[in-house]
Amino acid sequence: MPRKNTRNTKGRIISAAWKLFYEQGYDETTVEDIVFESETSKGSFYHYFDGKDALLGTLANVFDEKYEELKEAMDPSLDAVGKLVYLNHELFLMIDSSVSLDLLARLLSTQLLARGEKHLLDRNRTYFKLLRDIIRQGQEGGQLRGDRTVNDIVKAYALWERALLYDWCLCGGEYSLVAYTDSVTPMFLESYRARPERID
Repeated sequence: MPRKNTRNTKGRIISAAWKLFYEQGYDETTVEDIVFESETSKGSFYHYFDGKDALLGTLANVFDEKYEELKEAMDPSLDAVGKLVYLNHELFLMIDSSVSLDLLARLLSTQLLARGEKHLLDRNRTYFKLLRDIIRQGQEGGQLRGDRTVNDIVKAYALWERALLYDWCLCGGEYSLVAYTDSVTPMFLESYRARPERID
């Protein structure tokens, strides 16, 4: 008999939870709702999670699922800056359309208060692996400046994105997250583009 895909079960629970959190609100969503939507069982739910609050830390998983999709859909002819702009636009579009401001604020606040694992900073996430690949290839292709390490640029980019999300939450979503990031992120990334050497 084939083994159950445990990763798939956990993934289904996470996906169902965040769908329900967005559609009916965090406070209105029960564990029973999540179990029903994910077509799993209460036993499976409690095998992976202590309760509903434990799911707040899983938004990073939802983001990483999106990054896996984007990695496949991304135009390989884009240069490194273009790829980073594309990833930023598409993820923030997803946040704008399927993650409520309240939930995002809750996640960010739990990460600030967490004493142990901080999911958003986990360097083994798909997010960080993808950034490292794009930036490494960009440097090797002469598209990105070489006077900064790959990790320096990855850290700056991730910090930039978190700053945008925190500001959007602090401002209560009073502006379009996607429109704002589309206007400022390309300018930020230009500072990491390799400059042609001047010939005197």
